[in-house]
Amino acid sequence: MKKMILTLTLAATVLASPVLAKTVRIGTEGAYAPYNFVDDTGKLAGYEIDLGNALCAEAKLTCEFVTNEWDTIIPNLIAGNYDMIMAGMSITDERKKTIAFSDEYYPAAPSRFMAAKDAKFDFANLKGKKIGVQGATMQAAYAQEHLAPANKILSFETFDQSVADLAAGNIDLLLADADPLENVVKASKGAMVFVGDGIRIGSGVAIGLRQKDTELKDTLNKALASLKKKGTVDELIKKYFKAGPFYSN
Repeated sequence: MKKMILTLTLAATVLASPVLAKTVRIGTEGAYAPYNFVDDTGKLAGYEIDLGNALCAEAKLTCEFVTNEWDTIIPNLIAGNYDMIMAGMSITDERKKTIAFSDEYYPAAPSRFMAAKDAKFDFANLKGKKIGVQGATMQAAYAQEHLAPANKILSFETFDQSVADLAAGNIDLLLADADPLENVVKASKGAMVFVGDGIRIGSGVAIGLRQKDTELKDTLNKALASLKKKGTVDELIKKYFKAGPFYSN
């Protein structure tokens, strides 16, 4: 997939600091609704796009979004192809070995299993199943640790690909974040259902940053705290997730 750069119309004033006196590039996937997706007009949309817009305006930064495949989104941050990640990325101890995180902008949500209706599973003794995950996610790591080798774990490049293979009957179960799965369950009109209990794997969702970029992290955290206090973050969560409030006083 070719990278697509969409320049956001944001505040024109840039902070005087040499670290921040430039256009800040935000890496996202564009394929993980409701966090981020490409709408019917071909434009990036979703919770993180609106929030990124608001954060940059609050911090008086000029920003642009860059789309990147999920499985290389952290390596390309480290390589300098963009300056931060907003892509439904949960904070995990493993990721913290490589990158830094801002304060969370969405609370920790459970991971869930989805399957075709009428499918039956014994989660106390799950064996011989084909379980789909999106590669390089915390669900992929969990599945490899806890569900293999008794089951076959199949990794997909994108979330949409994993959903399509479940619908086609190529896998028995799909393990992913509950929020994007909920959209699929609703859209399926009963063909797909949640099965089993929710699993808590990571912490809240936050901005991924290079560990050396402490000034940018501090700037974003201050802007995020301000937007939480104003109620902006909760308003966007309500719009896209029909949940909350979580952060307003």
